[in-house]
Amino acid sequence: MKIPRRQAEQSLGSILRISHYSWLAFAGAIALLAAGCAHHRVTVAPPAGTPAPQPAPGTAQPSGPSPSVERQPAIPGEYVEEGVASWYGVPFDGHRTSSGEIYNMHDYTAAHRTLPFGTVLRVTNLQNGRQTQVRINDRGPFVANRIIDLSLSAAQAIGMVGTGTAPVRLEVVSGQDLTVGFFGVQVGAFLKQENAERLKERLQPAYGAVSIATYDSPAGLYYRVRVGRLPSEAAAQQLATQLQQNEQLTTFVVRLDE
Repeated sequence: MKIPRRQAEQSLGSILRISHYSWLAFAGAIALLAAGCAHHRVTVAPPAGTPAPQPAPGTAQPSGPSPSVERQPAIPGEYVEEGVASWYGVPFDGHRTSSGEIYNMHDYTAAHRTLPFGTVLRVTNLQNGRQTQVRINDRGPFVANRIIDLSLSAAQAIGMVGTGTAPVRLEVVSGQDLTVGFFGVQVGAFLKQENAERLKERLQPAYGAVSIATYDSPAGLYYRVRVGRLPSEAAAQQLATQLQQNEQLTTFVVRLDE
């Protein structure tokens, strides 16, 4: 803080008359201020290069479910992902999700390809800073360049219903150990089972484990072809790259829930 200069010089005699006790009080105040500052530490910071989110007026508290206290929590901040979110409502509302739950578009839930079911995420809209919390209970989205599908209520909470998509940051709040489980590569989804079987027969000699998982969607029963059963997401991503290069297939790394 800048102290304005005095308008006129004081004489040396006036300066010497300053009370010794005044100096002690001033020094004490400075010491208290320094002590207070010493207890203030920043313990959490957003990823480098990304501004800290600012809540929109009237949205100071995140919407959605409270973090689970019954399961072993993943370490907050250990998982951070940024990308494009979309949302889904009708006609999926009332249909069974990949976890077996019935989808309710008014709940705070979401679909993610690799996070364990039950994981609670904080979702931040990077365009407006608004946040919500969602629980993973479905698999998807199976669209290139998207990382999460939000329920209608979650999309409304972060102001992205009208745009349909938005850039977001995902941070784990609670859930199971993210590293435990098996991963594969989805290479196709067919309404006709024979088409899925044909692709499986084509890939099996070169890649070994190829499975078909069914999904009952509003458009009908889909047969999803998945290659591999690998112990890490990184290993599955390497297989996905190989399948793209050698077979010219569109690939999605997924957690195998069977």
